[in-house]
Amino acid sequence: MSRPTKIPGKVVSARELKGMLHDGGELALLDVREAGQFGESHLLFATPLPYSRLELDIGALVPRKSARIVLCDDDGKGIAVLAAQRLGALGYTDVAVLEGGNRAWTAAGYVLFKGVNVPSKLFGELVEHEYHTPRVTAQELVRMKEAGEDFILLDGRPLNEHQKMTIPGSTCCPNAELPYRVSSMVKNPATKIIVNCAGRTRSILGAQTLINFGVANPVYALENGTQGWYLSDLKLEHGASRKYPDRVDAAALPALEESARRLIQRFDVRSVSARQVESWLAEADRATYLCDVRTPEEFKAGTLQGAVHAPGGQLIQATDQWVGVRNARIVLIDGGENVRAPVVASWLKQLGCDAWVLEDGIRSGLRAPIASAPALPVIDTILAPELKRALDANTCTVLDLGPSMAYRKSHIPGSRWSTRVRIAADAGRDKKPTVLAADEPDVARLAAIELLEAGIKDVKLLDGGLAAWTKAGYPVEASPEMPADTECIDHLFFVHDRHAGNKAAMRQYLAWETGLMAQLDDEDRRAFRVGPGHT
Repeated sequence: MSRPTKIPGKVVSARELKGMLHDGGELALLDVREAGQFGESHLLFATPLPYSRLELDIGALVPRKSARIVLCDDDGKGIAVLAAQRLGALGYTDVAVLEGGNRAWTAAGYVLFKGVNVPSKLFGELVEHEYHTPRVTAQELVRMKEAGEDFILLDGRPLNEHQKMTIPGSTCCPNAELPYRVSSMVKNPATKIIVNCAGRTRSILGAQTLINFGVANPVYALENGTQGWYLSDLKLEHGASRKYPDRVDAAALPALEESARRLIQRFDVRSVSARQVESWLAEADRATYLCDVRTPEEFKAGTLQGAVHAPGGQLIQATDQWVGVRNARIVLIDGGENVRAPVVASWLKQLGCDAWVLEDGIRSGLRAPIASAPALPVIDTILAPELKRALDANTCTVLDLGPSMAYRKSHIPGSRWSTRVRIAADAGRDKKPTVLAADEPDVARLAAIELLEAGIKDVKLLDGGLAAWTKAGYPVEASPEMPADTECIDHLFFVHDRHAGNKAAMRQYLAWETGLMAQLDDEDRRAFRVGPGHT
């Protein structure tokens, strides 16, 4: 692939972008810095799309080549300009750069936000504020347990997060599955249901989901989730495997369907036929996303052509992971029971999304076009034994393109950590043949584009990455403080460290969540439509 030579001349000012965000039209606002940089400071409605993954992820995030796109970085002169060139080469026709970048945004008097999935996190706080979602503290939960009260504790996160750490005795049931499966788990309408997550958002949304669905039981969110529990000096459980039942009690389905119908009426949830969706997908002026909201097991057993797996609770929790275009259509697919998709749609509509339920779900027969994979450069590979000989002879440079935290724990001796942003400068230091090591070969191939365009032609890819190196029996080394924190632009420390027993990071994270509402201006607040009267 050759470097695009046309410098994009289209820029938008901060004031213009503010208007675009609220003009009702489709807009993909993409922050192309790396994940750690994004998490430290970004625009509220920006979608993270690191330059290191640009060509790999743009097709799913922004499926329409004519979509209106604005790219942002720190100053509008760096990686956003290069990303605009790359997108132009891919056929995207309406690409602009935020003039002056994020610095110009703040200079214009607008707010930048820390963290990830901020619109969804903000949404959770707005939901609690609007609905007055009932909650219990960690101490109250301990008292309930000691008193022998009748309650069940449900973890609204996916199973992998539940297994990492949860409240002792909690059972995994992701939020979108809660109204569908809870009647198979809780038989007594007097049993109290308490929903937990790692922090606040999914506890609040899980509890309010059950309340909105009309569950007869008393329902509560566990305030501050596992972090609140740990900050109360209580022990967490690790490696738990308790999970939702695979099958729903057939006798419960009629009542579930009736509750779903009431929810649909309350929130004006709309359904759409497969034929209409196929027509939408052929349109040139609107983007349509197909999201299968079922469990991983169900998705693995079979889905509709062109659909992506977006578990319903996670789609609400991290909408920007799947949807990069504001005001695009989102079509939700469940098992045809017409319970989970309406539940998810009711929340996405309150998030300000144009959400639809596919009639008959997985049984609809919908067939969507499959997007083509991006063209990547072909790079010769090198096997671990050959690389070992070259390193022993000091005849190559090895650049590790995995996550910075993974590099700190384990890497090939003598290798250096790098990223696509800076790889040409890193490889050019030694004037030796360059070998790229990465768990994801396509990430290395994207980085190789920068090398090839910089005139560095002798580039190879380690076949099988670090796993192949260790499998061959060769040693690895660790460097806990390298790269330095300031260089780890792919890692957001305050978000991740809270899961490693860092109480200060937990307090910082919870303070961040609860402080989000105060950062909203009136115009951005109106983008959320929390409550049945606002959808």
